[in-house]
Amino acid sequence: MLFNVNAQYQTHTENIESDYFLNPIFAGDYPDPSIIRDGDTYFMVHSSFEYYPGLLIWKSKDLINWTPVTNALHKYIGSVWAPDLVKYNNKYFIYFPANNEIYVVWATSIAGPWSDPIDLKINNIDPGHVVDENGKRYLYSANGGYVPLSDDGLSVIGETKHVYDGWPIPREWTIECFCLEGPKLAKRGEYYYLTVAEGGTAGPATSHMIISARSKTPFGPWENSPYNPIERTIESSERWWSKGHGTFLDDINGNWWMVFHGYEKGFYNMGRQTLLQPIEWTNDGWFKTPEGVKTEKTLKRPPVVKSNIEFSLNDDFNGKFLKPQWKFFGEYDTSRFQLANNSVNIKAKGNSVSNCSPLLCVPSHHSYMADVELLIEGNATGGLVLFYNNKAYSGILADNENILANINGWQFPTEKKVIRNHTFLKLKNIDNTVDMYYSLNGEDWYKIENSLEVSGMHHNVLSGFLGLRIGLCSIGDGIVTFKNFKYNPIQ
Repeated sequence: MLFNVNAQYQTHTENIESDYFLNPIFAGDYPDPSIIRDGDTYFMVHSSFEYYPGLLIWKSKDLINWTPVTNALHKYIGSVWAPDLVKYNNKYFIYFPANNEIYVVWATSIAGPWSDPIDLKINNIDPGHVVDENGKRYLYSANGGYVPLSDDGLSVIGETKHVYDGWPIPREWTIECFCLEGPKLAKRGEYYYLTVAEGGTAGPATSHMIISARSKTPFGPWENSPYNPIERTIESSERWWSKGHGTFLDDINGNWWMVFHGYEKGFYNMGRQTLLQPIEWTNDGWFKTPEGVKTEKTLKRPPVVKSNIEFSLNDDFNGKFLKPQWKFFGEYDTSRFQLANNSVNIKAKGNSVSNCSPLLCVPSHHSYMADVELLIEGNATGGLVLFYNNKAYSGILADNENILANINGWQFPTEKKVIRNHTFLKLKNIDNTVDMYYSLNGEDWYKIENSLEVSGMHHNVLSGFLGLRIGLCSIGDGIVTFKNFKYNPIQ
């Protein structure tokens, strides 16, 4: 079979009309968004888990279209969860948990260089930074407590104090757990506002929710909003499930917005996607979702100059550095790979997909094709796979002469002695049903016998809070060279 699809990757679904947008603003695995406005520019960062380099920062002028800036974390310290991006005294900070310890990195420019991670010795998750009227800094975390920080924000100078118990969830609601987490803090007028997530990140569709409280000090006492939950999935018939982990902000025209995440019905394996919708303020100083606003409906976009989309997953591996969409799973070893001659050469390691630390990127469509050229050296095996974690993966591979299928870890030759150290591999994913192909010239494609069904590769089955990513594998002993990676959405 022959395919010739040429469509550009976008971080959001196509706008219905020029003045409107349709969620998500980040399609694919972009959970736990933390956002700031710096003048007329917005910056956002997400959880990066075991994907390194981590903490990829994005920028936008319109809140809808985003381009990558830089990765803020290059030293591997474990699985990175919900971060908090902060600007204070002309410096930038990202507070984040890794392996249940809270760290911080900082920079004088958002583009870096960023510092090595500093362990704050806080045994918790989900940091949220706040500054009081005297310029003193504090860090909240999950379960409703805070610690005082040093003036430079790089160390803790006191004990944890518990000050918030959350909003009581009605017992008859269907949730995963109470799970008070994701505190984000901001001051507006005379009040500090504390926004948290409750109900559990995954589980039933109706679990996750956004809760608001306010206080005249950053230490409480906190008064829960009469409009709680600010946002929640009410019925499983909705498109967006487990909506939560919100942060609010204003745009340059004084309009107010909330970014949060949610799973898409039928596409749990895409992970939690970043969503945006307006909020409004009441006369007595609470914020809420405006009447008629629904996450799945078209929404009026912010009235600002639109950003140009400059980012694509397609990669000819030109230059000396990996483009920011690429992440290694479970390590960041710069000695293992090299970019040269419009290709990336990856030294083989491990004996299977599970322990080869594949190079991954995030697909952003329900249906797409991805293909890449491979050259095999030594006793290496190269592959193009769909990878959830080191226990859940499937795809197509090639050694010196054979094409191999890997179906949920069961790997075997499916086309024997059909290549000689060189091939092209392709995945065609149509709504979670995946066909696999190889080619000798990149033009004439041959479908192998084996196909995949990948809809069950998600957190509620496998745990881990991850998404299903496209991976390039270099396994065994030798080198696999990858050239001309192409990603084409299928509408």
